[in-house]
Amino acid sequence: MIKTQRIAAMSIAKVLAGASLTAVLHEVWRTERELTAQQRGGIQDLSYGVLRYYGQLDALLKLLLNKPLWDDNLHCLLLVGLYQLIHCKKAPHVVVDSAVSASNDLSGNKTVRGLINAVLRNFVRQRPALLDRAIEREVGRFSHPQWWINKLRAQYPHQYQVILEASNLRAPMTLRVNRRRVDAVEYQDVLRRAGMDARLLADNAIELARPTPIDDLPGFAEGLVSVQDMAAQLAAPLLDVHDGMRVLDACAAPGGKSAHLLELAEIELTAVDDDAARAALVTQNLSRLGLSAHRVLQGNASQPEKWWDSQQFDCILADVPCSASGVTRRHPDIKWLRRENDIPQFAARQCEILESLWRLLIQGGTLLYATCSIFAEENGLQIDQFLRRHSDACLMPFHQPEMIEGQLLPNAHHDGFYYALLRKT
Repeated sequence: MIKTQRIAAMSIAKVLAGASLTAVLHEVWRTERELTAQQRGGIQDLSYGVLRYYGQLDALLKLLLNKPLWDDNLHCLLLVGLYQLIHCKKAPHVVVDSAVSASNDLSGNKTVRGLINAVLRNFVRQRPALLDRAIEREVGRFSHPQWWINKLRAQYPHQYQVILEASNLRAPMTLRVNRRRVDAVEYQDVLRRAGMDARLLADNAIELARPTPIDDLPGFAEGLVSVQDMAAQLAAPLLDVHDGMRVLDACAAPGGKSAHLLELAEIELTAVDDDAARAALVTQNLSRLGLSAHRVLQGNASQPEKWWDSQQFDCILADVPCSASGVTRRHPDIKWLRRENDIPQFAARQCEILESLWRLLIQGGTLLYATCSIFAEENGLQIDQFLRRHSDACLMPFHQPEMIEGQLLPNAHHDGFYYALLRKT
């Protein structure tokens, strides 16, 4: 556990300095090749857990320290220790002793060993009182930045606490069954025979009782299923494509929604993404599923003149870049990396993409605008402004009971997502 704690602490320090957790862990797996599967899993669990509850843990650490630590890695090692003492089932003395040894690997300073030991044991002794004090401030209570809490309170005055609490849950593992290969009920039986409990959420959506490595999923390599959140699985059905349609997925990578569209109908699909490596992922994912697009291109959705063939589309999916504020369960680092002034910048880019794509749509065609955000500036307000600018745009109604004017809020079964279906009249 010592090595696991040490590497997790160093990874968290890099994230808090500005790096994405996904990129940090990819680098760890690349450089630390001798790690066992158990160690990799432990490092990932600790890194995600500390960032999920960073507000609470940091509040506790401020109560336990007289002054900030001079070393970011040691600071994060204490966060790891506190997380394990609160949220894991390890015996307290094992957590403390391992953290002390891990501090020796990071520093070798005997004073540091004593400090780590004293801080963590002091928490164990005063745990109830310290936990009560840590939640006196909202950042400690909800483990989100204060600006984030304030924004949600203003936009969802009656729901913001539930949203914040749901955003700290562990995300479920949800599968999308490839209906061209297997029926969802049939695949559910396949899972059960493999010893995996699962429930059917919708026609092609299955939620696993416990997450599992994708390589352990029956038929994954053969293209029977994909991993995709339930909220994201709504995109393709909402666009309602039919055989023979010419369809554009304008921000396609890594290709989950492109694949879903192709699973639902025989369409001529163009998939575009502005990152060449990510665009290649679209082709790879389609190939695994036994699907193929008409074209997979590298291109900027806001500059279609550089890749568009001048033939208009019947349907367009615009899953635009956004704050990702609805998927923090899966990416808890987002809460601490995102800044309040990022939101207007995302909104401006979304507006540019919408304007550029609208002219690519045939009269009578539909464009599905989508974000994995829960902030109104990127969602309802963005669409309101678009409708005011375009008299030829009509917002189509949805019949989804969980949606509030197109907004899905995060809960135990899906992420936060927003959809708006626009018809060109």
